[in-house]
Amino acid sequence: MSENTAGDSGTRGDSSPEPDADAAQGTADDRPIVHDLAPDCTREDTEVGALYHAEINGIVDYGVFVDVSEAVSGLVHESNLEGTYTVGDRLIVRLTDVRENGDVAFDEVDLDDYRTEAVAHEPTVSRVRGLTPGDEVTVEGEVVQAKQTGGPTIFAVADASGVVSCAAFEEAGVRAYPEVAVGDMVHVSGTIETRENAIQLEVDSLKRLPEDRAADARERFESALDERAEPADVDPLVEWDAFEPIHDDLRDLARLLRRTALSGRPLRVRHHADGDGMCAAIPVQLALENFVRDVHEDPDAARHLFKRLPSKAPYYEMEDVTRDLNFALEGRARHGQKLPFLLMLDNGSTEEDVPAYENLAHYDIPIAAVDHHHPDPEAVEPLLDAHVNPYLHDEDYRITTGMMCVELARLIDPSITGELEHVPAVAGLSDRSKAEAMDDYVALAESAGYDESALLDIGEALDYAAHWLRYSEGKTLVNDALNVGCDDEARHEELVEFLSERAERDVDRQLDALDDHVEHERLASGAHLYRIDLDEYAHRFTYPAPGKTTGELHDTRVRETGDPVITIGYGPDFCVLRSDGVRLDIPNMVTELNDELPEAGVSGGGHLVVGSIKFVKGRRSAVIETLVEKMAEAEIDETLSSTVAIDD
Repeated sequence: MSENTAGDSGTRGDSSPEPDADAAQGTADDRPIVHDLAPDCTREDTEVGALYHAEINGIVDYGVFVDVSEAVSGLVHESNLEGTYTVGDRLIVRLTDVRENGDVAFDEVDLDDYRTEAVAHEPTVSRVRGLTPGDEVTVEGEVVQAKQTGGPTIFAVADASGVVSCAAFEEAGVRAYPEVAVGDMVHVSGTIETRENAIQLEVDSLKRLPEDRAADARERFESALDERAEPADVDPLVEWDAFEPIHDDLRDLARLLRRTALSGRPLRVRHHADGDGMCAAIPVQLALENFVRDVHEDPDAARHLFKRLPSKAPYYEMEDVTRDLNFALEGRARHGQKLPFLLMLDNGSTEEDVPAYENLAHYDIPIAAVDHHHPDPEAVEPLLDAHVNPYLHDEDYRITTGMMCVELARLIDPSITGELEHVPAVAGLSDRSKAEAMDDYVALAESAGYDESALLDIGEALDYAAHWLRYSEGKTLVNDALNVGCDDEARHEELVEFLSERAERDVDRQLDALDDHVEHERLASGAHLYRIDLDEYAHRFTYPAPGKTTGELHDTRVRETGDPVITIGYGPDFCVLRSDGVRLDIPNMVTELNDELPEAGVSGGGHLVVGSIKFVKGRRSAVIETLVEKMAEAEIDETLSSTVAIDD
């Protein structure tokens, strides 16, 4: 280096303590400022007339070429040079001109004293929403996925407007930018291209933001997400005073779900595999998939980020949670995804759900539940991020989960309202709701073209499909049966007719098989008690399942007697309970049975009038006889019903 090189003198950077001391004492520092550009700075970060630290990268007859950053270079003409230099020497220059053709001119400046200010690159940040192929852009956001393919590394980067895939190539199958992890705030720059009908950013540069800048970017990001996550301003489909506080809870949950989708986190829905459970899950699925498609530039994002599965039991079984957890961990390992948000529908409110929730808690998986089974809030709410249940507002199971989730779906995506007007009535009729709003829901469905007979047939078709689907989603089949997200009205009508007629045939066959074996007695309260051994006298491994069989038997006895009725359908290690006009409080009975028969291993629950119980096979007689004793003491309440009268 020549003697004329500015070098790293004591007056450059923070090596001189004097400026800091002067500043601390409030003394003005009027020394000239020499800017030290970060390597990624561009011409946008420079200003004509400003001073810069430079390094010589080439020497020609008419001067020297200098770099002030990796992207900004220019010529110092020989007439403006004060010494002799070699490549690599450093000097101070003044930017004198940026010509129309892009050439940059500098003059050398000789300073005895100065102070250095570092300049970080401040790119013009583009919103993900609205990116156009061919654009050269910089996006600021959170890395929400980092997936290694056989070729490039695919980073999904989210800002408040959406999520874009960013392809970075190191070499085939080798992780690009290994220092960047899911959750980091980054600047990613490159060119927008189209890959398989999706927008993709081809990465030139991807950098984690320094801690202080990342904190500022995170604050902006979170604030913008909060704003966009606000649910739609829509009123419930019918006026119903009892529903108002629940609607407020649903708004909070809609906000949480929209924010989850905006942040790029996968969503997993578990729902009870019956008519009400599917009336709850299908509208929410349609709304969330629409929203995910709106957020992501990849049209296939909804397929990768949303999963719905039924649960046979009215609570979250360990078998189900183990499957879900394994799926989530594999997704994180194989696809670099965040762990999912779990949404429980028509189950998830009871103490029976706690072991499964505790299993998920090891991995900090967020959980929300919308349910109308009698809850155990003290047990589940410490493990839930949101809990919507009519019992929390002194209401009960007559407000079905399907009714609530139609409103939840509309808060997420109000554009689907026209497809959902019949769904609350199907949910209510499927779950034997006696809610005061049922007439309004049925009238709303009739205005949309569904009479009550059609609504009942849809409910039967859903139950029948759910039975045979078992643990499968059956998305297209169920959507067509419910006529939500269905693209063929004629197919919907033909499918419902076929499934409902098959369901009716199989129910009639089942009732014929067991009718002569139903035991009957009159309890001291005046209620009728009917019992049937389903293991001995019902067709097994076919439709209807034990719960449905017990419910259909119960409905026939209610219509025949017109009196309060309790029905017990039992097998080797389970029993299903239904009652009309009798306040059983099945969850409380389960608690009492555990206290009185601890060796029987009793578990289960449900509503006040509908439930199921499991127990140790060898203690079946003791469990059922103890149950009957409790039923005999139960209060008669003719307002409570688990059935509806169906006109022939």
